[in-house]
Amino acid sequence: MARALARSRDVRLGRPLDLRHTLRPLRRGRGDPALRVDAGGVWRATRTPDGPGTERLWVEGNVLRVQAWGPGADWLVERAPVLVGEDRPAWDVLPRHPLLRELRRRHAGLRVPRSEAVFEAVLATVLEQRVASLEAARSWRALLRALGEPAPGPLPGLVVPPPPGVIAATPSFVFHRFGVDGRRTGTVRRAAEVAARLEETVAMPLDAARRRLLAVPGLGLWTAAGVALAALGDADAVPVGDYHLPHLVSWALAGEPRGTDARMLELLEPYRGHRGLIVRLLLAGGIAAPRRGPRLPLRDIASM
Repeated sequence: MARALARSRDVRLGRPLDLRHTLRPLRRGRGDPALRVDAGGVWRATRTPDGPGTERLWVEGNVLRVQAWGPGADWLVERAPVLVGEDRPAWDVLPRHPLLRELRRRHAGLRVPRSEAVFEAVLATVLEQRVASLEAARSWRALLRALGEPAPGPLPGLVVPPPPGVIAATPSFVFHRFGVDGRRTGTVRRAAEVAARLEETVAMPLDAARRRLLAVPGLGLWTAAGVALAALGDADAVPVGDYHLPHLVSWALAGEPRGTDARMLELLEPYRGHRGLIVRLLLAGGIAAPRRGPRLPLRDIASM
């Protein structure tokens, strides 16, 4: 019955699309209850302006196929081209750096997504603040399973993230059970209280959208960049303040095993407007700085 009620759409693509790598910023670990990748494509549960919805996306040749279920189904099929960047012009300039030229050739289908689910991106990204990726993914799974709701459609186990009202009303001790400390709990609850204002950023210029995100106490440059990359289609978003990323960029672009935020931004400056895409190319290519001393888990910025 659920399959019979699905909305569907085919979107003819004007250029290559690597669906899994493009949507990776929306995925919070391999066990993400809201986004599942399988041999058939990508399943995603989200909360749209029309209500909860589930979408299944896959690529056949030069066509993106979309099916969607639930109150948000029509919105999801309509916005599918926006989600995968089909509505935005391609970056056709080949980078000057030989490594980047090769990665751009190898990952021609990598794009920047635009989920337009701002509060969901804020919630997930705040959970990633100052903790290892695996720990953040565990908290995300626990939070969704406890506070989310079963996603519409035929796929069992898929979960729609909780709405802002549920987050704002949840006591702090419950977040502690999910492994979320008081500082991050305070931030997500403050964000939930102004969620409507945050969702307005989808219609704002990117500079203004970033300023609005940064106006929420606890949302700094690192978090705002992660949200902009996942929810707003910001190809220039660079997560300043990350532990590993300056080393990765400095190693890849200058052969320097250690780097700083300032050095990273200096090396990325020739690619302004697409600096976030450059970072994602490096991560997609498996680039990593040499180890030195105890190695902390590499935060996968592409999965933010």
